[in-house]
Amino acid sequence: MKNVSSDIPVIYYDNELEDEFSKAVITPRIIDERYDYDGGLPRRIGRLFFYYIIARPVGYLALKIIYRHKIINRKCLKGYRDTGFFLYGNHTNALADPVIPSMITFPKDVYIIAHANNVSMPVLGRINPSLGAIPLPDTKTAVKGFTKAVERAIEGRSCVTIYPEAHIWPYYTDIRNFKDASFRYPVKYDKPVFCFTNTYQKRRGKHIRMVTYVEGPFFPDNTLSIKDRKKDLRDRVYDAMKKNTSHNNVILVKYERRDK
Repeated sequence: MKNVSSDIPVIYYDNELEDEFSKAVITPRIIDERYDYDGGLPRRIGRLFFYYIIARPVGYLALKIIYRHKIINRKCLKGYRDTGFFLYGNHTNALADPVIPSMITFPKDVYIIAHANNVSMPVLGRINPSLGAIPLPDTKTAVKGFTKAVERAIEGRSCVTIYPEAHIWPYYTDIRNFKDASFRYPVKYDKPVFCFTNTYQKRRGKHIRMVTYVEGPFFPDNTLSIKDRKKDLRDRVYDAMKKNTSHNNVILVKYERRDK
């Protein structure tokens, strides 16, 4: 179990939009026209084995054992099983973040728009595409393959997950400011949006529980311009995520701006 320490570590940051605090040291590959977003039959077989047989059940057990994980308001997804949608969440846990979207949307398939780091590791980097990682393109020539991968997931009635904060801040208990760029996807495809906020709460003794709050659906306001649609959708999702940070009642890591 996770222990709640009285000696809280402090992490200093300069820029909440850009600073990254993952402990993994990875040299990302360049995602260009050579990257195969489809993967063909081997990836489909890999997804059957790695995603359905290993990742989902093992991930579920790991979250229950380590964090006593609980999901609140999953019922808001009722009625959206037969359509693709986008899911946004806060990025605070290297172990849980790849798994929680599948727990929220089960039995719907989940894909995650991810940094190139996730497909650059020696072994896991080859497996992660089968687990649903769709790496962001680094070049214009890769955009076509990336766009087709997102379309394939959405048209296949799957969930596409996005962590709009982009960088992981372990156990952060607030919502960092994030841009509206990633909201171009639900605007483009005119699909519903849901969001979730992972929170950390005290349990008996010195243990914690991870509780995830789900909100939605949110729909693009088609009476607005495309630019304003993205901002409006971003603001509503941000406010919903921010609201649920009030459920945090323990701080495991303290973050302070360096210039204070």
